[in-house]
Parts: sequence; C-alpha cells; structure tokens
Amino acid sequence: MELINDFLVWANNFANWPMFILLIGGGLFLVFYSRFLPYRFFGHAIAITAGKYDDKNAKGDVSSFQALSAAVAATVGLGNISGVAIAIHDGGPGVVFWIWVTALIGMCIKFYSCSLSIMFRSTDSAGNLQGGPMYYITKGLGEKARPLAIFFAVCGLFGFLGVFTANQFTETFMSVVEPSKTLYAMSDQSWKLTVGIVLAILTSFVIFGGLKNIAKVASAIVPFMVGVYLIAVIVVMVLNATAILPALKMIIVEAWNFDTIVTGGFWGLVIIGVKRAMFSNEAGLGSAPMYHGQSKTDNPIKEGLVASLGPFIDTILVCTFTAVVIILSGAYLEDSSGIVMTLSAFESTLFGFGDDLLMIIVSAFALSTLFTYSYYGVKSLSFLTNAKIGNYYNWYFVIMIVFAAVASLELVKNLIDLSYALMVIPNMIAVLLLAPKVNAKAKEYFKKLRHDNP
Repeated sequence: MELINDFLVWANNFANWPMFILLIGGGLFLVFYSRFLPYRFFGHAIAITAGKYDDKNAKGDVSSFQALSAAVAATVGLGNISGVAIAIHDGGPGVVFWIWVTALIGMCIKFYSCSLSIMFRSTDSAGNLQGGPMYYITKGLGEKARPLAIFFAVCGLFGFLGVFTANQFTETFMSVVEPSKTLYAMSDQSWKLTVGIVLAILTSFVIFGGLKNIAKVASAIVPFMVGVYLIAVIVVMVLNATAILPALKMIIVEAWNFDTIVTGGFWGLVIIGVKRAMFSNEAGLGSAPMYHGQSKTDNPIKEGLVASLGPFIDTILVCTFTAVVIILSGAYLEDSSGIVMTLSAFESTLFGFGDDLLMIIVSAFALSTLFTYSYYGVKSLSFLTNAKIGNYYNWYFVIMIVFAAVASLELVKNLIDLSYALMVIPNMIAVLLLAPKVNAKAKEYFKKLRHDNP
C-alpha cells in the first residue's frame, strides 16, 4: 500500500501543472470568450431548471432537473464536507478563496461542456442515447481525436470509483458510533470491513437498476440532504454570528499569504484550492456532461445553462458554509483532517450532538454520490468495449467500496486526485477547441428567445 501511495504522490506532481493550466487558464479564456454568459443569464438558468421551458417531445431519458440533481448528487457530497476540511488542513483557511475562484470559473466550463454533451450526442452499442466527453471528442473533433477519448475513459475507470466517499463514510461511522467500544468488541479494522460490506450491499440495490432508478433516487434525496445540511449550518452561523465576518476575513487575507509553509509555497496553496474545488464540483472533469447528455432537451444552450448552476450550488454555497463552520469553531487548528475535522466542528457548535446529525446527513450524501458515480464508470467502460460489458463495471465498483473502507485517506485521496487531473487534460482540450460551436448555438438560441419573448 505504501509503495502504491508513493507512486501516486510522484505522479500527481507531474499531473498537477497541466491540469492547473488547462482548468484555470482555459477556464478564464472561456469566461471572456462567452462574454460572461452563464453569469448574465443566471436567472434564466433557474427558470429552465424549474421546467418553465421544457419540451415534452424532446429526446432523452431524464428531465433537466433530474439531470442536474443527479450531477449535483455526485458533487454535493463528501467533497463538500470532508473535502473542504482536507483543503483547510493542507493549505489553511486561505485555500477556500481559491476554491471560490475555481468554482466561478467552473460555472463557465460546465456551460460549455454540458452544451457540447447535447450537441454531440450519440448512441451506444445497445442503441441508447449517450453524451459526454468521449462523444463530443470523437464526433466534434473527429476520429483522429479518438485516442483522447480513450485516455479519458481509461482514467475514468479509476476516477469514477466511489472510494473517497466510502472511505469518509466509514471514518464518520467509526468516529461517531465508536463501535469497537459501544457495540460488539471487534477490532477497528474488522468494523471498517463490515461497514464497507454493508455500504456495498446498499449501493448494489440501486446501481443494478440503471439510470432511471439513479435519477429517481437522486432527485428525491438531493434537495432534502442539501436542505438539512444548510439548515444545520445556518443554525451554527446564527449562534456564532459575531465570528462569521472574522472567518471570512481570515479566508481572504490568508489566500494571499506568500510566506505560507504549504508545500510549493503560494502556488502550492492555489493548486490545493483548485484540486479541492474540482473535487467538489467536477467542473472541467467531464463527468457532469455524461448525465446532462441524457436530458430531455434538443437545445444544448438550455442544458448548458442548467449545468452551470452546479458549481454555484455545491461550491459557492455548500463549501463556503462548511468552511465557515470549521474556521469559527476552531476545528481547523486541531491535528485532524477530512471528515473527522468537520465532525469536531459540528459537535462543538451544535450542543454536543452536531456530529450525530452530521452522520445522518453524511449517510444521505454518501449513498447518493455512490449511486451516481457508478453510472459514470459504466459509461466509460461501455465506450471502451460495448454496453453489455460496460455493466460489469458495477461489480468492480462495489468491490472497491469494500477496499476503500479499510484503506487510508491518503491513498484514496491521491488515487482520485491523479485520476481527476489526468481526465481534465483531454476534456478541456476538447472543450476549448469546440467552444466556437457553442458560441454559434448560443447566438441562435438567444436570438430566438428575444423573438419569442419580446
């Protein structure tokens, strides 16, 4: 295990800079190239999501709201609860500012990538409608670009595993319940294995049911789990109202700490923020276009606008609230990381039972994320082989849940970070090259919108 982790650390050092340049440099280019379109039409995106502009006769398997819910289910999860804690542990409070910057840029990246997922939809070997990076790479850029699509799909076989979620859910259970003390006296490692097996069984019930089951479950769970979590955070913030502004000030001041002791100095701090933001909202990664490519719409710009809401919901809102609670509680000063830090923050600020409430919330986050991620992996394997073989990914996915439950956080984090960094490279190259086609469609869409709604 230690040898594998050392390799992952080494490989991440090489992958970080190409990822950073394409994600932030490429993302900033798209912000200006779009003339700030996703931000200017933020309200219109909300109206589309609410179903105001739905076309019941459009092709697709799920509604735009279900696609957004399913995509958000994969992003609003433990990345927002424990991922933020890991970021603050690794880089200090200032890292949150760079998470914000990446999320705002990510809104524009998601607009382009998810518009492309509708523009270049295709069918798989079973005749099912598909969308995502593999398809807009091969259809948009042509067959000469197929190696990029294959590279993306191969990395996706690892990046779309639910290992981080399984690992952090297990840590939550071990920290809150302390089963080896309060329940049957097994070792901690035996309990972790047991939790992993139970989690794998629960996940199996949904993921072997297919996309419609996933979309149905996710669209039911996501609004509820986000609502409960935000209420809990707001209660903490109201009870500690005087500490909110100092916490926000600390984030902004520390973001520009050029003397930081973080590995890599100031730029190391920025990269941590970029990586954790990408882990939170997956903008630039290419996962969300796979879901949005299934939406019942024939208009790519509408779907792109819906998708652009994702980074705002799960990073600007949820991650910020998590960060403020961690900072104002003082939990960031403790020698802990991941979910343990967040649990400590909630326990100390919510009358001693905040960790129990967070465990319930984490359970919902974990299950919905696992349901969604398996779908991404199936689509990656299906592209590399065929739709029938692709379904076997679910067995691999379920087995890896058990592995992740007993693995170290460091190993799991490094595996996902490397996979994500590598997936960004082919996806962002394709998005940047195909951006002019999205702009042309956007011009048509808004011209028609002005004509229909003078």
